[in-house]
Amino acid sequence: MSDHRSRFLQLALNADALRFGQFTLKSGRSSPYFFNAGRFDTGLALAQLGNCYADAIEASGVAYDQLFGPAYKGIPLATAIACEFSHRGRDLPLTFNRKEAKDHGEGGSLIGADMAGRRILIVDDVITAGTAIREALAIIREANGIPAGIVVALDRQEIASEEDRRSAAQAVAAETGIPVIAVANLADLLAFASGNPELVGYREPLLAYRARYGSNPTG
Repeated sequence: MSDHRSRFLQLALNADALRFGQFTLKSGRSSPYFFNAGRFDTGLALAQLGNCYADAIEASGVAYDQLFGPAYKGIPLATAIACEFSHRGRDLPLTFNRKEAKDHGEGGSLIGADMAGRRILIVDDVITAGTAIREALAIIREANGIPAGIVVALDRQEIASEEDRRSAAQAVAAETGIPVIAVANLADLLAFASGNPELVGYREPLLAYRARYGSNPTG
């Protein structure tokens, strides 16, 4: 497992953003783990998270000019990444959206740099059903931007339904032709738990969950 993946998972565990036990997901599935990026709620945690994202982005080799953070969780995530890249000598333009358009002041639903003609990297925490990502793609195209990639913190690598054995990330990538980058995924989580004496007891429930809901490796 690459360094940024293990650092991210340890950071998530320390921040209580990654929890193990029994959790009922929005889908109704019973999961042995739960991820909530909202728990990266301090300046230091966000800075360290931005560092992990930036390493994953650089390792992917994706070509892009600008970041877009969909409201709401994408906003602090994209901001943290932009700050991290500034320390690495790259000053990235940043844009995010409002959930509701503003009808006074500067107006509109977008805040930040103009996206027209620029290759845009979308930043979010996870891809669940893909709805939020599709909305982000529409916003970028409406602003004459060019979607270049999607980066998320965690890819759960689980099927959307029994009829479609692809994960949400695989479905979005196939549908749009845009690469989806994850800082870490379920396979990394399994390796992380297996190598941690305090978490090794969750390995079997994780394996059972993957056997039942895991997506096809090649989508």
